[in-house]
Amino acid sequence: MEKRTVDPWKWGEQTNSVQAVEIKQPAGTLYCSGLVAIDAAGQPSTADMRSQLQQTFQNLEQLIGQAGYECQGIVRLNVYTTSVVEFFTSCTDIYQAWLTRHGVKQATTLLEVQGLFAGLTVELEATVVK
Repeated sequence: MEKRTVDPWKWGEQTNSVQAVEIKQPAGTLYCSGLVAIDAAGQPSTADMRSQLQQTFQNLEQLIGQAGYECQGIVRLNVYTTSVVEFFTSCTDIYQAWLTRHGVKQATTLLEVQGLFAGLTVELEATVVK
């Protein structure tokens, strides 16, 4: 696989995201459904958004690994949250640290939504290549 990121603006460096990702000759592409903070027994989290994001990242890592991919291969990561303000004030450090730890430079969209499954506050949707 050949991966090239495109971002004509410097401010993208502060967000660990890029405006576009080009992939040539991937060996495979994994399209992940929206993942939320649900435990192995199927119980949704009642914790705060910060804790939910941590659990959601753990679920995403497990799914990607079990499918035979690596988090570093994420090329698109969409974030759905019930509060953009709360996400930026309480979750940005976790989000940035997770992306940095996995070497992810992805195209991304952050959307505030009216509600998520079972009253959850954050959901991640990823596209991964290898």
